[in-house]
Amino acid sequence: MYIPKCFKVTNVDEIWNFVQKNSFGTIITTEQGKPIATHMPFGFTKKGDDFYISGHMAYGNPQWRTFEACNDVLVMFQGPDAYISSSWYGHEEVPTWNYQAVHVYGKASILEKNELIEELTKMMEHYEQNREHPVLWDKLSPELLESELKGIVGFKIKVKEIQAAYKLSQNRSETDYINIIEKLQNEGSPNSKQIAELMNKELKNRI
Repeated sequence: MYIPKCFKVTNVDEIWNFVQKNSFGTIITTEQGKPIATHMPFGFTKKGDDFYISGHMAYGNPQWRTFEACNDVLVMFQGPDAYISSSWYGHEEVPTWNYQAVHVYGKASILEKNELIEELTKMMEHYEQNREHPVLWDKLSPELLESELKGIVGFKIKVKEIQAAYKLSQNRSETDYINIIEKLQNEGSPNSKQIAELMNKELKNRI
């Protein structure tokens, strides 16, 4: 991913928090030069200094069969994004787009059955934790679980490289920056408001 220096994020803890918050991502591999992508939620684990991403896909999805041949797979995570009109600047300029994106590269391997159950258990606990009647692994019938396990393939990715870009108008003057925040807050779009909140947080860090 091309990242101009002013938009590059290198704080690993910050990036790790970002991907966990925006855990529905896209995994990309290739088969005979053709890209293949699947959209899915991911799980995250840190073991010592190593980071792992885990997930599962339908057995009928041919992408998991490409893992062995691929030296690297790419997983992409994205936060909010918003159109930035150049009419919000104090000088002539072209429009642009603000966004947050993280690309993670690593080697994927297939999970054993016990590893898959552990991954699914943790994922359900994570996403069901605030539900009034949480659906957890040990609350489901063994028959249903065994049937579902036959239809999916679990995998984990040992992270080799992380690229992160937060394009939030950092290259604009303070006057333009503040005006962009105000305009985004008035856009009415949830994404625009989220970008405004992120920019406002960054502004406070500058002061």
